[in-house]
Amino acid sequence: MDEKNIAVPTTEELGAELERVRGRKRFLKLLYNTVASLIVVAAVAVLVSMLFLPALRVTGVSMTPTLHNDELVVCRRIGGFEKGDIIAFYHNNKILLKRVIGVAGDVIDIKNDGSVYVNGEKLDEPYVDSLSYGTCDIELPYQVPDNRYFVMGDHRSESIDSRTKEIGCIVEEMIIGKVIWCIWPLGSIKIM
Repeated sequence: MDEKNIAVPTTEELGAELERVRGRKRFLKLLYNTVASLIVVAAVAVLVSMLFLPALRVTGVSMTPTLHNDELVVCRRIGGFEKGDIIAFYHNNKILLKRVIGVAGDVIDIKNDGSVYVNGEKLDEPYVDSLSYGTCDIELPYQVPDNRYFVMGDHRSESIDSRTKEIGCIVEEMIIGKVIWCIWPLGSIKIM
């Protein structure tokens, strides 16, 4: 080989090539750190969502006018639910949303016009558009058993709830949590 035909890089060319290699390494390190950070953030978001603040999609009309079909709500996993709380619970491999009407020991009575009485006092229900007796196959007046909740939907004529033997009163172990926010669609964002 003829040594005169081999091109020897200049100091500037070597410096430029070294800078290009270092820049590529910095870019790959930045890309790796960004992807790793996004994975950690996503994992934390999933854990928080699953353990503390599950998000659920409303299906059906049993909670109108308070909640509408396809809205997204966020629940908070707490115990000791109170009358008036909207709760999410499991029933036959489905998640239902209903309002707590009575707690353990309460006596529930529903008149033919749909008026609801708890312990002899008529409930003030501004969240209900129209009262309806709806589907009811339990014997009234009904006393809520220990460690259970009597729930009803806000759209009384369409809701299948504790008024039926099919659903009955809800055991606390089946409750996912209390609905605290409606987060979607953006125009419907509200604190419950």
